[in-house]
Amino acid sequence: MISSPDTPATDDAGKGQIRQANEARILAAAERVFAGAGFAGATMAAIAEAAGLPKANLHYYFGSKQDLYRSVLAQTLTDWLEPAHAITPDADPKTAIEAYIRAKMALSALRPHASRVFANELLHGAPVIKTLLASHLRELVLAKSAVIAQWISAGKMAPVDPVHLFFTIWAATQTYADFEVQVCAVMGVAELSPASQTRATEHVVSLILRGCGLRGSNTLSGFAS
Repeated sequence: MISSPDTPATDDAGKGQIRQANEARILAAAERVFAGAGFAGATMAAIAEAAGLPKANLHYYFGSKQDLYRSVLAQTLTDWLEPAHAITPDADPKTAIEAYIRAKMALSALRPHASRVFANELLHGAPVIKTLLASHLRELVLAKSAVIAQWISAGKMAPVDPVHLFFTIWAATQTYADFEVQVCAVMGVAELSPASQTRATEHVVSLILRGCGLRGSNTLSGFAS
């Protein structure tokens, strides 16, 4: 049988897809285990069991627990910052800021474990990702803050501190993941329903946009959860 010239490329693409799928599966499992047990309490065996993969697979894709932990943190930060790229000089302030808030709220709802792992890292002084915070994160926030400052100077939004606006958005959105137990206890529910998540999102969006002098959504009514 004569192989098609495309066969090697096809095989490589297939292997690449398998690798990506396995890495994503491992990272998702690692988020859950690190969130529950912390870095010290987590084991590669527990993560492998959560991922439904042999332990050897974890060491193949991630050499050590430290490498896997660092990858979880880096991926979380990347996913959190991706929506911020829509904040550009030519963008509409309300559209861009609202989209960023909604994306952060969605990530808190879909991947709460990742947020808790990240928060725990920061509470311990960020020993693993301090350099990343002081470089990549700082550079992006300063660049996007400069855009917001331009919008303010142009009279497109109310005067706010651009850097602290990001801190406010992070605190308001990540609290629904990091302090979900507290939120649920106060609301008297076992977990936040999709309706509760939607209500929380509309509240955060409306509050922050109004604080920025932008017209926020006004879909809240009553106090039902």
